[in-house]
Amino acid sequence: MPATDQLLVARIGKPHGLRGEVTVQTHTDDPERRFVPGVVFATEAPAGSGVPRALTLATARLHREIWLLGFEEVPDRTGAEGLRGTRLFVALGDVVDDADDDEDGWYEDELVGLAVVDTTGAAVGEVAGLETGPAQDLLVVTLATGGQALVPFVEAIVPEVDLEARRVVIDPPPGLLELAGE
Repeated sequence: MPATDQLLVARIGKPHGLRGEVTVQTHTDDPERRFVPGVVFATEAPAGSGVPRALTLATARLHREIWLLGFEEVPDRTGAEGLRGTRLFVALGDVVDDADDDEDGWYEDELVGLAVVDTTGAAVGEVAGLETGPAQDLLVVTLATGGQALVPFVEAIVPEVDLEARRVVIDPPPGLLELAGE
């Protein structure tokens, strides 16, 4: 697991082309500022995968609304294939907070491990992850009753995220959590 002083910015997907570029699923609201050649990302990959502990960004470009990244340590498609699933992190000290940042934005690392309760305070489960999507993000919730649920991360269904109290309040529509248990 990454240190708590690191922030997840992307997860590497499939290779693109022959020169070592990879697609990434971004976990940042400002990729233009995070994906700058020369930036060194800490990595998290499966043990024994051979992925270096750090990758230096060589190239970054947007292609059909998908970010493509190339790294100094990865010269070709074969090397890029080995990066699939690797998570990229930056040190929190390298993250500059702007005064006009959206106050209602959370990073996956802030949410994972938070208790999930309904509007009456009854325990529902725990946040296991965050899946980003083109239309909306989804909270991955490990249910107290077993199984997992994908909860749309929209204000109507997730009215409160309280980092200090380490909890997320959800108001799921009927059937949302029951579908997950099947």
